[in-house]
Amino acid sequence: MAAISVEFCGEWFDLEDGGELTIGRDAQLAIDEDNQFLHRQFLSIVQVDSLWWLVNIGSRLSATITDSTGTMQAWLAPGARIPLVFPITKVVFTAGPTTYDLSIHAQFPEFERSPTADDPAGDTTVGPVALTVSQKQLILALSEPMLTRDGTGISAVPTSAQAAERLGWSSTKFNRKLDNVCDKLDRLGVRGLRGGPGRLASNRRARLVEHAVFSRLVTADDLPLLDLGADDED
Repeated sequence: MAAISVEFCGEWFDLEDGGELTIGRDAQLAIDEDNQFLHRQFLSIVQVDSLWWLVNIGSRLSATITDSTGTMQAWLAPGARIPLVFPITKVVFTAGPTTYDLSIHAQFPEFERSPTADDPAGDTTVGPVALTVSQKQLILALSEPMLTRDGTGISAVPTSAQAAERLGWSSTKFNRKLDNVCDKLDRLGVRGLRGGPGRLASNRRARLVEHAVFSRLVTADDLPLLDLGADDED
């Protein structure tokens, strides 16, 4: 069995001890040859001594790294690296208009997490900031495809118009509430929801879903909220 296996769109790529795998537009694992926004070689999986690492070898793009439970979430900037210590490490990144996700499976993980009965799942707060019912409904409307169909990736995130229609809201109401949710999470330090001072990120819907699903801010158990009336206080 391979020491490390990478799954992308149903295809598997195996690495034996001492091996290396590059990921990008023109790499050993070719993600999307037609996306000129994607680095030719963006990520690298490499073994140093006995430990496997994921390295960002690109110059502009970043990736979000989580474990399979959403307990750990990290932002892998250009030049940074992170050890692959979990049984499954999920990687999500955006290049231009497209968001990609892949998973890295370790045969002999350095870290095994033991879940407890006190593990949080779908809480209505993130840190000290509470989400109103309508804010959580907005996140659920965007996250519904990922929560209802196993294996669905970030690329399936609905458009704002589709999510607004799902909720029975006007586009103006949806965008106002999306602004509020992104502002709240940005103040908590969630990266990628703002493109700079006073400027919203262009791919904030995908980044919002990525954070909400992988951190278990929302789960499939919360989906009935989509059919409830919402408050309008936010």
